[in-house]
Amino acid sequence: MHSTAARLLFPLVLSVPVVAQQPLAPPVHFQKLAHTYSIVAWDSVTGDLGVAVQSKFPNVGGIVPWAVAGVGAVATQSLANTAYGERGLELMAMGASAEEALRIVMRTDTMLGDRQVGLVDARGGAASFTGERTFDWAGGRVGCGGTPGAGIVETAEPGMCEHVGGKGAVIAGHGFAVQANIMVSDRTVLNMARTFQSSRGGLADRLVAALRAGQAGGGDKRGMQSAALLVVRAHGGYLGANDRFVDLRVYDAAEPIAELERLLALHRLHFFPSEPADLVPLSPAILRQLEPILLREPAGQAEKWLAKPQGSVTPVFLAALRDFMYWENYDVRVRMDGKIDRVVLADILQKHGK
Repeated sequence: MHSTAARLLFPLVLSVPVVAQQPLAPPVHFQKLAHTYSIVAWDSVTGDLGVAVQSKFPNVGGIVPWAVAGVGAVATQSLANTAYGERGLELMAMGASAEEALRIVMRTDTMLGDRQVGLVDARGGAASFTGERTFDWAGGRVGCGGTPGAGIVETAEPGMCEHVGGKGAVIAGHGFAVQANIMVSDRTVLNMARTFQSSRGGLADRLVAALRAGQAGGGDKRGMQSAALLVVRAHGGYLGANDRFVDLRVYDAAEPIAELERLLALHRLHFFPSEPADLVPLSPAILRQLEPILLREPAGQAEKWLAKPQGSVTPVFLAALRDFMYWENYDVRVRMDGKIDRVVLADILQKHGK
């Protein structure tokens, strides 16, 4: 059981001798390859699973990343075969490790040499494969642990270690897998692996940091165009109604990673719940900052959130602040306990303070 490979067309001018009056078309095989670097990873603290990817191709987020909370994450690229996402996740849901799922799907792949895939499962198992017909530079790295497979173990700074694999190699390990094709050099995956291992914070931030480091290592030979970030967490989506903790796509941009970072900051404000350390009491000083805003908002409407000053944190004030915060899309950070999220407060004052 596997789905049809996604066929992506990529025009490219090759350096070949010119034949007079004869336009030269790139080989069909080359036209279908995605020029991409990605990372799939597991967060041992939260159990989050995620994928981050950048490519010289529009809307890479609609092709490469796949993830299911509590199951696994997959990046399928080069001549992307969606079976690695669909079937791979099915197999991991049934208990297969990332490496086992990868090898099972590989058995029925008739164009294996064109593929590049990274998988991670909910126990932290990771695997990566790069086909023999992918274009230079192409290869991958996975975190140490498990069976090295065809790769070698390379130790860098204390606490950092990766299994390294080139074309034709399946490498397996733990925690993360990075893979890239048509890169300037292997520095892209090296930077991504080292940055992911050394970075701190939530999985989304670490994945984007790895992308940024990959680009700093040379990145795609053809430049940048699109990027995506997918992180899944059980009940981590909007108000706990789904598992899409972070699902961001940059379809087409001159600086897609910078745009992805901007979108992540916006997403964090409007979709991440408050951190306990960010909750502060609605003090008299904060009341004096917020009450004038509630007395004049919504702009352009006769009826305001507050009809008259309250002078203290009354139930009327709290209800007005609640309604204002819903209006401004701070839904997941609304409170009625006499506290406010200082991150939200700063954003409110920046947008509405006078």
